[in-house]
Amino acid sequence: MAVKLHRCSNIWVKVQGHPCWRVQKALDDQGIQYEVVKEPTRRGKRDETERRTGKRLLPWIEFEDGSVYRAESKEMAERIRSGKLMEGRATAQPTA
Repeated sequence: MAVKLHRCSNIWVKVQGHPCWRVQKALDDQGIQYEVVKEPTRRGKRDETERRTGKRLLPWIEFEDGSVYRAESKEMAERIRSGKLMEGRATAQPTA
């Protein structure tokens, strides 16, 4: 199952502390296929992110059925690495 990783447009930033990279690297490490969706760098322009997740924070994951998963990046990376990403769908918010 392919997912979409909604992250900042600074895809060149590949440092351990960067939230978007932390989640992207976890997906890579687990061999999970994903599509990168570049979101605006400025929080004020993240209307779609807020509509879908309730916050203007990145990153977040969109599943094929349109549900989303958003948490702190460390929690997201931990869930991905533990093989429980799809369990995030149980608490994911459906699209409106």
